[in-house]
Amino acid sequence: MDRNTFTGLFLILVILVGSTFLLKPSSEDVKKEQLLQDSLAKSKNITIITNKDTTLAITNNSSSPSEKNLTDTANKNTAIITNEEFTVLENKNLKVSISNKGGKIASVEVKGETTYKGNPLILFTPESTNFGFEYKGTNAVANTTNNFFNKLEASNGKVVMQLANADSSNVKYTYTLAPDSHQVGFKAEVKGFQNIITDNSLILNWNTKLLQQEKDITNERMGSTTYYQKEDGTVDYLSESKDEDLLLNEGKTKWVSFKEHFFSAVLIPKESFSKADIKITTLADSSAIKAYGAKLSLPYKNQDVNSYEMNFYFGSNKFSQLKDQGHDLEQMVKMGWGPLKWINRFLVLPIFNFFESLNLGYGLIILLLTIILKSVLFPFTYKSYLSMAKMRVLKPEMDEIKKKVGEGNQALVQQEYLKLYKQAGVNPLGGCLPLVFQMPFILAFFYFFPNLFELRHESFLWMKDLSTYDELIKFAPIPLLGWNHISLMCLLMTVSTLVYTYFNNQVSGAQGQMKYIGYITPLIFFGVLNSYPAGLNYYYLCANVLTFSQQYFIRKFVDDDKIHAQIQVNKKKPESEKKKGGWQKKMEDMMRQQQQNNQQKKK
Repeated sequence: MDRNTFTGLFLILVILVGSTFLLKPSSEDVKKEQLLQDSLAKSKNITIITNKDTTLAITNNSSSPSEKNLTDTANKNTAIITNEEFTVLENKNLKVSISNKGGKIASVEVKGETTYKGNPLILFTPESTNFGFEYKGTNAVANTTNNFFNKLEASNGKVVMQLANADSSNVKYTYTLAPDSHQVGFKAEVKGFQNIITDNSLILNWNTKLLQQEKDITNERMGSTTYYQKEDGTVDYLSESKDEDLLLNEGKTKWVSFKEHFFSAVLIPKESFSKADIKITTLADSSAIKAYGAKLSLPYKNQDVNSYEMNFYFGSNKFSQLKDQGHDLEQMVKMGWGPLKWINRFLVLPIFNFFESLNLGYGLIILLLTIILKSVLFPFTYKSYLSMAKMRVLKPEMDEIKKKVGEGNQALVQQEYLKLYKQAGVNPLGGCLPLVFQMPFILAFFYFFPNLFELRHESFLWMKDLSTYDELIKFAPIPLLGWNHISLMCLLMTVSTLVYTYFNNQVSGAQGQMKYIGYITPLIFFGVLNSYPAGLNYYYLCANVLTFSQQYFIRKFVDDDKIHAQIQVNKKKPESEKKKGGWQKKMEDMMRQQQQNNQQKKK
């Protein structure tokens, strides 16, 4: 070997050895490559199977089980599954993800709806949801929630999951989703458990956390709770303002609902639950609205196969949509109590739906509702104005009576006032008449607009969403009050109420405490309504403006001098010609009785 050949081979060897050390990946590069490979190993492999209007997607997501199986026979499965898989049933309304871990509905997306941030509307997620059978076995209480199910079928809008045990016992879930439905069919079959379940009791355990969907999480929590229907058809609910746990063991339960403000998840069995233990917990430091729980007792028989058919409803709390589902689900929409409920349901809602069918904007619909209400109440408003005008004309004579009798003898002062009212033909309560008729509608609308799904994400003028508050100014929360904004619509409503109060005091001649109470009340309402929906404050603003306009119009046709002249004519009429109202008679009797009691005390 000559020198040149040796030199060449030596240099090649140096290059090979040097490159081995110089090009060796660092420890960070090794870790990054390992993470990449792990990510690729866990990547989703989606197969889409289309059947007309229903789409079924099968998603495999590799992961290691994090919890121990609770079923005492689960470890004897002939096929042990360690990877969580998701199968997605989808139609034009819903996207339902079904996990093989527990065989549960792991998440639901309501299609066509978005959160206040514009994101897809997901009711709940897999990590916060548990669903499965709970029973007392030979050794301990067992639960199928964390067991891995085998997927037997996934086609034609249908998914079948089975938990099979070595002793031939099994649990099978069948989910179905029709093309145009908001309901997911659910059939559960329990086979071969007659020697496993020791107390002939089978419980369906359902727990989840519903996520925030609206801008104001505080008001959203106040409208979120668990609803249920009793065997007699009565629909009731747990507290909306505090945590509550309720055991329904008297009679059967026809359905249970996990409701948030504008959306719900409902479980409706074909055969009523024999018992139900339901609870609600507020999650103050969480993006979830509340935690919901239900332990639902099923009518179990000690036989080879027990079968249960149910339906899930996932969707909005729109009154008409809930009513279409049947089972009185529309009663979850809070329309108020007593007569307020009937006003909203059978009067206000049909009128609202009629205007909506004309494709009118919701701001215009609220205005038209207000105009209709004010038109119906106009005759009472006119009588109220006349009554206040008469009281204003009588004010000098009433002051003279008070001065003559003395303020120390209020009973006698009131008695003399009654004589004056009787002579003049004036009813002092006549000014309250419109308020008596209008108050039920004011209170009814207080429930109607905040719970009206149709206003959600609907804009009007500067208001981007009529179902929540608008923001003129936003700032850090004020201690104690908790305010973090000023609503422009609420501010305009308050100003209009103060203006209305000012002119109303001019008409009625209010003085003293009554005068100042009229100014304080709107300020109190501002504090309350500042975080209420802009649609509600807009209605109150329209009502104030229309009321003020009506009174301005009436004032043009009412002459105080003519009223005074008519009062003087009434005074000259014989007592036999004067009509005595029932109110006046009762007041006279009460005054007479009070005077007699005072005389007896002096004796």
